[in-house]
Amino acid sequence: MEPLIREARPEDKPFIEEIARLTWDGEDYLAKVFDDWLKDGGFYVLELEGKVISTAKMTLLPEKVGWLEGLRVHPDYRGRGYGRKLHSFMLELGERLAREGKIEALEFATYFLNRESIAMAKKDGFKIVERFYYVQRALGDGEKPKPSKSDSLEELDYKGYIPYGWKFLHRCEESLRWLNRKAEIREYKGLKFLYVPMHENEPAFTPFKLSTESIKTLLPAMSFEARKIGYDSVDMMLPEDKSDLIEPLKELGFKNWTDFKEPDVLVFRKKL
Repeated sequence: MEPLIREARPEDKPFIEEIARLTWDGEDYLAKVFDDWLKDGGFYVLELEGKVISTAKMTLLPEKVGWLEGLRVHPDYRGRGYGRKLHSFMLELGERLAREGKIEALEFATYFLNRESIAMAKKDGFKIVERFYYVQRALGDGEKPKPSKSDSLEELDYKGYIPYGWKFLHRCEESLRWLNRKAEIREYKGLKFLYVPMHENEPAFTPFKLSTESIKTLLPAMSFEARKIGYDSVDMMLPEDKSDLIEPLKELGFKNWTDFKEPDVLVFRKKL
């Protein structure tokens, strides 16, 4: 039977939960975001003989970006071309949305050792446009911050892309409005940070100011918010151009999957 690619439906949830349970040692966020992605649209599955075995999502971001995420294949069906088939479908969807004037480029982020996805992306014309270090620290004592908003892009120490969990937004006014509408923005001792709601993505934290002192000051507030949402660490995306903060972050207890040998999160872009 030929595989069928279609939009995801509520009854697909058990299949998606099974894929998530078998991915990244059961730590995949796919099951947590299922309801939100279903509501948002652009969420597709590949069905084979009545069973959903692959997923992919396109989220529309500011500056006419089609953000690709959630490409998964059930472990029992990997290596048979199903992921490639669904990925090709998403590229065709992107081309159609570009013709309709809804997007101008496709972008996505991935771990630097995800060789299969990287090779596939480069073959399809994607280029690396930004690199980040994914850093983590155990929770410390927590203190409650207050809700806040961002008044200006000048508050944010990010040049090209602003981290929003595992999504990355172009630094522009539209993104600022987008973040004020969707992100959890908090203020503590005159400093601000944001994070992604758990129902959208992994909740990595984005301090507005990237300095040793500001991150150190915000640790109790970020620990409080992480603990509140059931997360067991403070995670952040550190831009490659801020590598001077690596040693101070180590002293604050932050670790990295590669011990900071090189940036391990890559942002790809393909102009349409």
